[in-house]
Amino acid sequence: MTAFGFQPHDHTDCIRTTLAQADAYCAEHKLKLTPIRRRALEILLAEHRALGAYDLLAVLAKDGLGTAPPVAYRALDFLTSAGFAHKIEGLNAYIACAHFGADHSPAFLICTSCKSVAEAETTATQGRLGEAARAAGFAISRTVVEALGLCPQCQEAPCA
Repeated sequence: MTAFGFQPHDHTDCIRTTLAQADAYCAEHKLKLTPIRRRALEILLAEHRALGAYDLLAVLAKDGLGTAPPVAYRALDFLTSAGFAHKIEGLNAYIACAHFGADHSPAFLICTSCKSVAEAETTATQGRLGEAARAAGFAISRTVVEALGLCPQCQEAPCA
């Protein structure tokens, strides 16, 4: 399992590359990446933490892209349905997909201290959950895994 989000990387290149991939994906699949949707994706990419719809709306409003909640919710609906973002159910918030273009079952590693989120790739049919499902004769179609803990940086921070 690989996780993306806690390790240092070229964040500017990360954003630029993902936006280019999103542009290409939308062109290929005849989807409209409107300025609001594109900016919403850019905002999510700029953070490695989950953002609520109202957090997103506050930035969109500063950019002059709308102040009504449906603006943010419509953009988030598009981004999640296109696979550009995921909803973190336990936080009722959203994060840009770190494995864009891949068919995957993500697991979210959520730092309870700094609120950063890393996305890890998992397989729903492996591990103890997969074993339990097989033993029950159950076919898993989708899982949502959200683990709470401390990221590497917060583990190393001196205790207050």
